[in-house]
Amino acid sequence: MTIANPIRYPNTTSRDVMTRRGWWLVALNLLMPGSVQALAGNRKLGRLGLISTFLLWLAAIVTLIVYIVKPTAVVGFFTQTLALFGLQIVLALYAILWVVLTLDTLRLVRLVKARPSARAGIAAFAVVLLVAVSGTAAYGAVLAGSARGALSGIFSASASVAPVDGRYNIMLLGGDAGPGRDGMRPDSMSVLSIDANTGQAVSIGVPRDLDPVPFSDGSPMQKIYPNGYGYNDTCDVDVCQLNSIYTEVELYKPKLYPNATKENSQPGIEAMRDALEGVTGLKIQFFVLIDMEGFQQLVDSLGGVTIDVKEKLPIGGDAQGNGVTGWIEPGVQHMNGYTAQWYARSRESTSDYDRMARQRILEDAILKQFTPINVATKFQDIAKAGQQVVKTDIPQSMLGYFVDLGMKTRALPVQNVELVPPTVDPANPDYDQIHSMVQKAVNPVTSSPKP
Repeated sequence: MTIANPIRYPNTTSRDVMTRRGWWLVALNLLMPGSVQALAGNRKLGRLGLISTFLLWLAAIVTLIVYIVKPTAVVGFFTQTLALFGLQIVLALYAILWVVLTLDTLRLVRLVKARPSARAGIAAFAVVLLVAVSGTAAYGAVLAGSARGALSGIFSASASVAPVDGRYNIMLLGGDAGPGRDGMRPDSMSVLSIDANTGQAVSIGVPRDLDPVPFSDGSPMQKIYPNGYGYNDTCDVDVCQLNSIYTEVELYKPKLYPNATKENSQPGIEAMRDALEGVTGLKIQFFVLIDMEGFQQLVDSLGGVTIDVKEKLPIGGDAQGNGVTGWIEPGVQHMNGYTAQWYARSRESTSDYDRMARQRILEDAILKQFTPINVATKFQDIAKAGQQVVKTDIPQSMLGYFVDLGMKTRALPVQNVELVPPTVDPANPDYDQIHSMVQKAVNPVTSSPKP
């Protein structure tokens, strides 16, 4: 004599039994997808659902353990194009499987046999769970696709690069392309030097009016300007300033850097790299170019940025102050992208050196906005803006490492070195002095403990 399985072979004449069974099946479908089919339906479909569920749980548990032990490995894995493509496929297939299992569960429930008063509740509960779980998986697949497109569109596919003297040096350029401007040239220039182990960062602000500007040894521009760019007012564009190097090379000398494009760079950017290496005495491994014209969209995608404004600044206007359309008032303000853009760009009533300082403040504020929750909730907008705003040659394979290093950097104060008056005379710069300043900042002498 065998005992009948009340789940697979229920008493269909009892509405109470069928109602309780219906609620149980819907709950089991949530807790362990595939178990309903294994107990009451197609066992092959049930085994597929159970195996898929167990594998998903196992992957989640392993990922969590590895993240706790070595977060860099997890971040590095999920910032690779192939891994994101695989994740996108898995999540899409799981969303489809969940839809199939839920619809089959509703079929097995036999709503017509349940109490009339419970039918709508059981069906609604199943549909809500269907939307929540399958919708989450589908949305995850969309995010994985967005991340894959953004990362491959922004970062380089080149191999990893080792630190130099224990540091990574990154050239940061703010491009001033926009309405009323022909082409693009760097409006702000700095070098961020980061200790490869501790994350301690030094930001070196470089003014555009240094004259002359030396190039690093071996640079093709050094052969053309052996005494420095702008020496005796010599250059091939109207104004011989540091940021004019980009324009000159892009327009007239792109063949000096024939491999720039295939290395995810541009001839003008490579010339600027050689120039900033000559100015700072540092070997620069990477660059990051931020297009200020699209910068507004990036700030808006982050939900704005909070800045403590020290002085009243005009929005718009020419050198005489004509055409001012508004003002940025002193005090703590949460700015949208448009206002933040003018906070960084505003020239009237302040000097270029003041503007450099504001841009550094804005960079720090934006970095603080890149919190895990903020990025996760606004990822698609940030990814879309990033592809339009940011250009870099940082290898995609190093993203995990730099994310981990960046977390260390966020926890430490950034030291600022500004190559501006009165410390540095832009019209007659002493580059031995500048190199010494930079070296003292990136390699500070620590006092030995007394015996």
